[in-house]
Amino acid sequence: MLEINNLTVEVGGRRVLKGVDLHVEAGHTNVLFGPNGAGKSVLLMTLMGFSGYKVIEGEIIFKGEDITNLSVSQRAQMGMGIMSQRPPNLNGVKLHDLLDVIAEDLKETEELAESVGMMNFFERDINVGFSGGEIKRSELLQLSAQNPDFLLLDEPESGVDLASIELLGTTINKLLKKDCKCPGERCKHGKSALVITHTGQVLDYLETDRAYILCNGTVMCSGNPREMLTEIKEQGYEECIKCKLMEI
Repeated sequence: MLEINNLTVEVGGRRVLKGVDLHVEAGHTNVLFGPNGAGKSVLLMTLMGFSGYKVIEGEIIFKGEDITNLSVSQRAQMGMGIMSQRPPNLNGVKLHDLLDVIAEDLKETEELAESVGMMNFFERDINVGFSGGEIKRSELLQLSAQNPDFLLLDEPESGVDLASIELLGTTINKLLKKDCKCPGERCKHGKSALVITHTGQVLDYLETDRAYILCNGTVMCSGNPREMLTEIKEQGYEECIKCKLMEI
């Protein structure tokens, strides 16, 4: 589904990502760990094609096509979508109006809005006056309406209470498994995702396949998500950096 080769990115003249290699198989959900300032959000914004993120070297292959120089709208049309960590307020744009434009199935979207408690927000300007949890639910509702094949999720559990984490986690899991009748079909028909998480709490609700650790703009290592989360909790990221230096 996604292949990143030797990706180097500058933001504001500063090199943030340095030779990143990462891939996500079709139907798989991969996780991205890393300390603050490692470049995780920069990677997702670059993948989605937002301006201000200058690719100096490398390539981004999505569904077998080089999308490194494509626009945000072109990537979205190909089936890529993002749930941002800090989306902007959209003054003058009602949530319902946006959903009406992007939803593949408006009735299904309204049913989801009911289940995540967002029906009363339809006539409100997007994110204006929303709490942290409400913004996350709004973002997830918009992403579900778009129904992309590949989801970029930037810390979906940050800034929300425990009850909201469960709601968000189960809803994301349902979205990823959409159109799958049994677990064996996940790789053939399920959606793919790259999920950034600091706490790992969202992993309690998702079937994850592989994890990557990003430090200082470089992928240090990869492996089993649960095992890597446990190691991070016990030893922190410094041990991973030492391990990488020994390897070099």
